[in-house]
Amino acid sequence: MRYRNYRLFFSGQIVSQTGSWMQRIALGWFVLQLTHSAFAVGVMALAQFLPFTIFGLFAGVLTDRLDARRLVIGTQAAQLATAVALAWIAIAHVAQPWMLYLIAFLNGLVLVLDVPSRQQLTYRMVGREALPNAIALNSSLFNASRIFGPAIAGTVYGFAGAGTCFLVNAISFFAVLLSLFAMRTRDFYVLQEFERPSIFRGTLEGLAYVRKQPQMMLVIGLTLVISTFSFNFNVTLPVLAYSTLRTHAAVYGVLSALFGAGALVGALSAAALGRASAKVMVAGSLLFTGSELLLAPVHSALLAGTLLFFTGAGFTAWSANANSTMQLAAPERMRGRIIGIYFYAFNGTGPAAGLLAGWLCAKGGTELAFVVAGVVGIAGTLATAARLRRRERAVPRETVRTPAVGLTARR
Repeated sequence: MRYRNYRLFFSGQIVSQTGSWMQRIALGWFVLQLTHSAFAVGVMALAQFLPFTIFGLFAGVLTDRLDARRLVIGTQAAQLATAVALAWIAIAHVAQPWMLYLIAFLNGLVLVLDVPSRQQLTYRMVGREALPNAIALNSSLFNASRIFGPAIAGTVYGFAGAGTCFLVNAISFFAVLLSLFAMRTRDFYVLQEFERPSIFRGTLEGLAYVRKQPQMMLVIGLTLVISTFSFNFNVTLPVLAYSTLRTHAAVYGVLSALFGAGALVGALSAAALGRASAKVMVAGSLLFTGSELLLAPVHSALLAGTLLFFTGAGFTAWSANANSTMQLAAPERMRGRIIGIYFYAFNGTGPAAGLLAGWLCAKGGTELAFVVAGVVGIAGTLATAARLRRRERAVPRETVRTPAVGLTARR
């Protein structure tokens, strides 16, 4: 917080992230009300994350080539426009599912560039030494807004409808835009001079680098498993509240907020650790996926909320250590590409994952969806733990530790 530019960015994000969570919560419930179909919520996930599947690998190269601040200004302005479009069709009562899918796809295109560019901007604001703490603060902010945004959205949705939630989100983007324009570019940390890579050559270089790093490959593998099978709450949570528990929007908001509260605790715990830890990553993944398995037979809102708290805590403990391991092990000239590859693993399977979760909910309810998420996630985590243990025995203990803690931004 001693860096002026970061203080401005953090202040703007407090407002903007809360608005974004209001929109995410309202959108899932709005689709359910329009269609009464769990599979339709899965189609929405497909629309949101298909851009990551198509373009996600190349986003990191563009981040390495372009100015991070200008890129974030562009992505925030574009998200403001999509929020205005959602608000207009909802308030005018002309919304059709295909319209929501189209806007979600366009917003996904923007997020493909927004996620790695914000990570790169964080590095420019605080430098390498303070980067672990800045990432930890980003994670805490993201998850704190995950508490307040859904809670506010559930209440506002009940009184004023989805359109008002979308409109509040649109207005919230002005806060982060103002903070970006107020930054002093002369205070940014200067990046090392290096040749700006072409799109395809740069992407191949990034992939080749990751492939030669065993620790990175294990992180990417576990991320692929969990993000595909276990982290689909944009589909399962609204269906849990709407169909399984048969409650209303306010309870859905509270359930989402409890997941966010647990995630905030996990983020703060990871920040207190002060370094990346493979053991904490594995423990967090086991807590996350194990809590999902326990959630499967639950039909009590109180018990579901309690388990979602632990699910959120495990999720952030896993994702924070996975993200920071990737970022801080990356050479500076490849930082954007490594970030892009990590988030491609995290979001690239989103379309298939969303459809799978929607189909499982349609066939066997959230009970079946959470069983699959828990069992596959636990199996993937145990396999990763076994590989890490074998690697520790084969390789002498390193004397240099990688500092910690990161944020993922997804579903």
